[in-house]
Amino acid sequence: MRAVLPGKPQATLQAVCTTLWNGKRLIVYISGNALVILGGPHQLLQTIYHDDTQILGAVAIDKETGKIATCSGGNIHIYRPYGQNEDVLKWSLQYSFHVKDKDFDAYTLSWGASEELLVGSTALSLYQTNEEEALIWRRELSSPVTLALFSPDSGLIASTARYDRLVKLWRRLSYGSDDVRFDFSYLSHPATVTGIHWRTSDLHGQGAGTLYTICADNKVRVWALTDPHASQVLQLWAELDVQASIQPRNLDSVPSMRPRYVFFIDTHDFSALTKVRLRTTTIAGQENHALEHLSEIAERTPEVCVVLDNCGHMSAWGFENVGSRAREPKDVFNIAHVENFNLLLPQTSQINGCIRFLSFCTGGPLMKYAVLAHHFDGRIVWLEGSVDDFFDPSPRRARLQIKSLWTGHEGSVKKMVRTVSGKALISRTNDNEGIIWKQRHGNDGMALSRASFLDSPEHIHRTWLFMDGSFTANLHHHSISLWDTRNYEAKQMARCDFQLQGRPLCLLELPCPDEMLPRRYLATISSHMKGIIWEITLPQDVLQEEPEPHKHPTISHHCSFDLGIATDVAFVIPVDPAGSTPILAGVLDTFSQDIALSYTESGVLHTWAAKVEREKGTVDWLMTSKVDTGIDRPFLTSGSSTRKIALVDSTRNGLTIWDSRSGQMEFSKAYSPQEIIQDLDWTSTPDLQSILAVGFPHKVIVLAQIRYDYLDKGPAWAPIREIYIRESTPHPIGDSTWLGSGNLVIGAGTQLFVYDKLITTSDEMITDLSLPTHGHASVDIFDVVALLNGPLPVYHPQFLAQCILAGRMSQVSKIIIGLNKALKFFDGDHLDSLLSLPVEDFFMDQHYLLLSAGRKEKHSDYADFSDDEESDSVTEELAATLNENLAKFPVPYLSSAEQMHLADMVECVATAEKHRRSMDENAMRYLLFVRQHLIRRAQGRKKQVGITWREIAWAFHSGSQDILIDLVSRHYNGRVLWQHARESGMFMWMSDIDALRAQFEIVARNEYTKTDEKNPIDCSLYYMALKKKTVLLGLWRMAAWNREQSSTQKFLANNFQEHRWKTAALKNAYALLGKRRFEYAAAFFLLAGNLRDAVNVCAQQMQDIQLAIAIARVYEGDNGPVLHDLLEDRVLPMAAFEGNRWLAMWAFWMLGRRDMAVRSLITPVYTLLSTPDPPSQEARSYLATDPALIVLYKQLRDKSLQTLKGASQISPRTEWEFVIQTARLYDRMGCDLLALDLVRNWEFLAQPKDTLQPLNQIPDPRKMLRRRSSLVVDDLPSPKLPAEQGVGGTKAVPTPTAWKEPDANSLLDSFGF
Repeated sequence: MRAVLPGKPQATLQAVCTTLWNGKRLIVYISGNALVILGGPHQLLQTIYHDDTQILGAVAIDKETGKIATCSGGNIHIYRPYGQNEDVLKWSLQYSFHVKDKDFDAYTLSWGASEELLVGSTALSLYQTNEEEALIWRRELSSPVTLALFSPDSGLIASTARYDRLVKLWRRLSYGSDDVRFDFSYLSHPATVTGIHWRTSDLHGQGAGTLYTICADNKVRVWALTDPHASQVLQLWAELDVQASIQPRNLDSVPSMRPRYVFFIDTHDFSALTKVRLRTTTIAGQENHALEHLSEIAERTPEVCVVLDNCGHMSAWGFENVGSRAREPKDVFNIAHVENFNLLLPQTSQINGCIRFLSFCTGGPLMKYAVLAHHFDGRIVWLEGSVDDFFDPSPRRARLQIKSLWTGHEGSVKKMVRTVSGKALISRTNDNEGIIWKQRHGNDGMALSRASFLDSPEHIHRTWLFMDGSFTANLHHHSISLWDTRNYEAKQMARCDFQLQGRPLCLLELPCPDEMLPRRYLATISSHMKGIIWEITLPQDVLQEEPEPHKHPTISHHCSFDLGIATDVAFVIPVDPAGSTPILAGVLDTFSQDIALSYTESGVLHTWAAKVEREKGTVDWLMTSKVDTGIDRPFLTSGSSTRKIALVDSTRNGLTIWDSRSGQMEFSKAYSPQEIIQDLDWTSTPDLQSILAVGFPHKVIVLAQIRYDYLDKGPAWAPIREIYIRESTPHPIGDSTWLGSGNLVIGAGTQLFVYDKLITTSDEMITDLSLPTHGHASVDIFDVVALLNGPLPVYHPQFLAQCILAGRMSQVSKIIIGLNKALKFFDGDHLDSLLSLPVEDFFMDQHYLLLSAGRKEKHSDYADFSDDEESDSVTEELAATLNENLAKFPVPYLSSAEQMHLADMVECVATAEKHRRSMDENAMRYLLFVRQHLIRRAQGRKKQVGITWREIAWAFHSGSQDILIDLVSRHYNGRVLWQHARESGMFMWMSDIDALRAQFEIVARNEYTKTDEKNPIDCSLYYMALKKKTVLLGLWRMAAWNREQSSTQKFLANNFQEHRWKTAALKNAYALLGKRRFEYAAAFFLLAGNLRDAVNVCAQQMQDIQLAIAIARVYEGDNGPVLHDLLEDRVLPMAAFEGNRWLAMWAFWMLGRRDMAVRSLITPVYTLLSTPDPPSQEARSYLATDPALIVLYKQLRDKSLQTLKGASQISPRTEWEFVIQTARLYDRMGCDLLALDLVRNWEFLAQPKDTLQPLNQIPDPRKMLRRRSSLVVDDLPSPKLPAEQGVGGTKAVPTPTAWKEPDANSLLDSFGF
C-alpha cells in the first residue's frame, strides 16, 4: 500500500491520542463513526466501525493494558487487544454499556490505574472495566465537563467545563473499589481555561502531579505541589506569557495579536532524543553547535514548552526544578527562538484554525522526534525530524519532514471521479460533501493531498472535474452548478437551471480544440436519449494561484439535442478517459474518440462521439460502434477511450470484456455467487494498453490485456493483482478509481487507500504469467503490462508460428539459423530482437525477395564460395544444437514455458524441412502444427484432445495428402486406431474417396486387433460402414470365446435386403441404445441399411461428429443425401453457434458451395445462415477471427470461378475492414511486422466497371483479377439451372489428390485470347 487516508478526524479535544504500549507506538483517533488504529505513519492496523451508533465523541487508550475506549452519546465501547504474540495485533469489542442518565452525552474519557475508566459529561463517573463494567464512583456536576484527565499516578483528576475559568482538582482519598472517595478544590484563572496537560515524567521525585493549564489570557501556568500542608493540593509555581514569548525581529510585519499554539515535550523524551543524536554525530565526527547547546540543557532535565504562531516563529522554554518551594528566576529559561519556522499552520482567515499538538519520540536505534498536529479542520499531520534541527536557531528549509497526512471523510465514500489526466480526483459522500484530492510527488514518492472541500446544499447527482481539479461541475436534479476549487474551501461561482424530458443519466465533457482552452462544454443525456449542452467559460488566469477577483467563470445553455435511438436504453455513462485526453479531430468519423457509452436492456452497446459547432449553436453526434453482446439486462458496464468495454451480467458475478472496434469478446469469467461485482475502472499504459480494476465488496482484482494467442486459444486478459481490504477495514468498498501514475485509490467507509503501482514479483499471479522479471523484487504495473503486450522478438514461438501460417517459411529458417548463431556467443545480457536480420525481409513481397536474392547471388564474387560449417536450412543437427543452448541459457524476453515451446517448434521445423521438397505449403502448415500438438500432448502441456479445424483446413486444401497420410500412419507405427484418426482429422481432410475407404479399412483392422482377445464388436461399426458384412461374419466365426458368437453369427448370416431382417436389425439397434452401447447400436443401424440413424447416434449420443461424417463419406460417398443433410442440419449450425469459420468453410466446400466457403472466411458464420439458436459467446469471441483466415482466403479467392464469385459478393469495404482487423490482430499478438506485411502487400480484387448487362447474366469474375492467373477452374453450375438460393445445391466434384490436367474448356487463358 502506498498510503492511507484513514478519515477525517473529529474536531474535538480528545479525537486523537497516542501511547507507547509493549514497545510499540500506537496512534488512535476517531473519524465519524469509525475508530482508526495506526502503528506508524503508513501502517494502518485496524479500522472499527460503529454502524449502529452516532458520531464518536472521544477516544482514550490505556498505556498499561492497551485497551481503547470510545464514546458516542451515552454509549461507551471498550476494546481489548489480542494477537500481539502472533504479530497480528488487533482489537475486539470487549463489551459496550450505556450510561443510564437522562439526556447524557459523554464528552471526555480518561484511563486510570487498574483498568479504571473515567467518563465525564454532566457528571464524573468512574468505572471498573476488568471483565464487565462496574460503576464505582459518581459525582454530579453543575456544568457539563469538556475535559477531565487522570494524573499519571491516578491520584488526581483535573476537570474543566466549557467557558470555565476554574479548574476543578479532584484528589482521591481511597483506592478500594467498594469505597471510592474524592475531595476537590479549585484552581482559579483570570480567563477561560482552554487546555490542561499533566506532566508525565517524574525524574528524581521532581514534578509529581505537575499540571499545566493554558488560559485565554495567553498564559501558560504551572501548578505543582510546593506546600503539602496548604489548603489546595496544587499551588501556582510559575506562569509564561506566550504572547510576549515570541518577539519577531520585524515587528511591523506581524500583527500584535496573533494566535499562539502551545505544546510540551516530556523531559524523558527530550533527554533521550538528545543523547541518541549526540551519539550519532560523535560517531560520524561532525560538529553541531546547536546539539551541544541542547545537550547542556538536557543535563538540567527540564520540561520543554514550545510556543508557535502562524507567521513562522517558534519560541521554546524550559521549566527546571518544578515543584521546588523557592523558585529561582533561572528555573524558567529560554531554550531557543527560531524564525521562519514553518509547520504548515493555518492563517487566521481560515475557518476553524484550532490545532492540538502531541509530541513523542519514535522507537528504534535511530530515534526521531515526532509531532502529531491535529488540525480541527479535519486532518492530522505526522511531522518527524531530528531534535537539533527543530531547535537550531540558524535558518533551515525543512526542520521537520511530513511523513504522513491523515484525513478523509466523516461519512462513507459513495463515489469517486477523476480528471482526464488522472492528476486529481473528487470523493463524495451521501451527505453531498466532496473533497478534491491532488496528486503530488515528493521525496517519498507519490501522495494524495487534500486541495479543497466542497459542501453542496443540494443533492449531487453527477460530478465532473476541470483543469486538474481547479473547477468542479455538479449536476443536480434540475440545475447544474460550477464551483471554484482552487482554494481550501470551494465556492459556488455559477449556476444554471434546466428542464429535461426524462431522468438525467450522466454528465460528460465534450472535446474542444486548443484555441478554446478557457471554454469547456458539458453534456447530460436523459433516459429518453435527449440532452443538453452547457458552455462553461473559465477565467484566463485559471492556472494562477491568486485568481483575479473580477474574472468569474460562467455557465450557460448552449443547445439541446436528441440522439434519436430506441427507447429501451438502460443507461448512458461517460467513457473512461483511461489516461488519454480527448482530442477533437477536424472531421467527425468513426476514428473520433468515444466520449459516451449507452447500453440497452437486450445487451446492445453503442459508443458515441460528438463535435460542438460553436458558431452554429449545435452539436453533432456520431455512433462510432454497435456491439450486440447477447447478454440481457446488464447490471453494469464501463467503457474506455481505448475502445474496450467491460460488462457485468444480471447475475452480478459474470464479467465480459469486449472490443468495440471489432465487436468481439476478449474475456469472459463467471465468479462465484458470493463475489458480487460492483465497480469497473479503466486505465491504460503510456502505450495505450488497457488495465481494468474489477471491484467487489471487499477486494479488487486487476486485469490486464495480454497478447492474443490463437494457437493455444489462450485468454486475452489475465489477473495481475488482487487487493484485499478486510485486513485494513471491515467496511465494504464504496468506489475506486485510477490515478494517472498507475496508483489505484479505493474508497471504503470514511477512508481512502492508495495502492502502490509496484507489484511484487513473488505474487502468485505474476509467477503464473512466467514474466521475465530478472530478479527484481517488484516491478511497475505499467512495465508488467508492457511485457505482456507489445512487439515480440522474431524468435518468439508465437511470431514463428504466425510466419509459418503466413507462408514465410524462408524467414522462419533464417530466424532459427540466426538464433543458433547468436546463442553460440551469447553472454546472457543482450540479444537483438531482430537477430540482425534486415527488417524489410519481413514485409517485402516474397516473389521480390526471391528475385533479389538470386540476383545478388549471381553477381556476387563469392557465388562459388560456401561455408560448410553454417547450414542454410534447418537440419535436425542444427535443431539439436540450438535446443541444447536453449536448455542452457535463459533467452531475453522469453519465459521458461516459452523457451520450451520454442524448442518444440524448432524440432518441428527441422522435421518439416526434411519433407519440404515433396509437399506444398498447406501440407507443411499441417505437418508443423500437428507435430507440435503431438509433442506438447506427450509432454502433458496440451489439454486439447485433437487438432483444430484450422489444421484440417490446411490439409484439406493440400495437394500432398498421400504424403500426409503416410506420415500420420508412421507416427502411430502403422496402427492407426479411430482415436488416432480423429486426433489427426484425416477422414475430414482426405479428398480421394477411394483412398479414404482404404484407410478406413485399415482403421477397422487395427480396431479388431488392438486387444489380445480380438473382439469383433470393436470393429463392427467400421466394417458395416464399408458394407463388408462378410468380413465381419468371418471374424465372428473366430471369436469362439465370446458368449454372443453363436447368436450374432447366426443373425449376420441372414439377408438384410429383406424387410423382415431389416426390422430385426433395427430392433436390436434400439435395444442396444437402451443399454447405452451406442457404437454397437450404430453398427446395427448400418446393418439395417439405415445410415441416417447411425450417423445421428454417432453425432448425438457419442458426441463424435468426425465419426458421423467419416461413416457417411465411406458408406455413400461425398455426394450422398445423408452427408448433405448432416452438413446442412448439424455441422453448419454448429459452426454458426460456435463461430468456427474453419469448420464452416470446410462444410460449404464439401457441399459444393465454394462461393459460400470463401465468404465464410471473412463474414461471421451466423450472418450467412438462418439458424433458430442465437450464436454462443464463443461465436462472438476474438478466437472466431483467426488471422490465418486471411491467408486461406487469399489462397482460395482466385482458385476457381465459384470462389471468385463468392469473393465478388463481399463488398470492398467488408474486405478492407477484414484486412485492417487482421492487421490489428497481428498487432495485438505482438506480430507488428506481419501486420505491416499484410497492409503493404495486400491486393484487392478489381471492381467491374458499371456496364449494362442482362439482369439474369452472372458477371464475369475473371475481370476482378488484377493479375491474370494461368489456372482458374471453371466450376460454376450450368447457366440453364436457376440460381441457387439456399445453402444446398449441386455438389462440385472434390479435387483429387493427384493433379489431373483439366479440360481445355475449363481453363481461362491468362493471355486474354
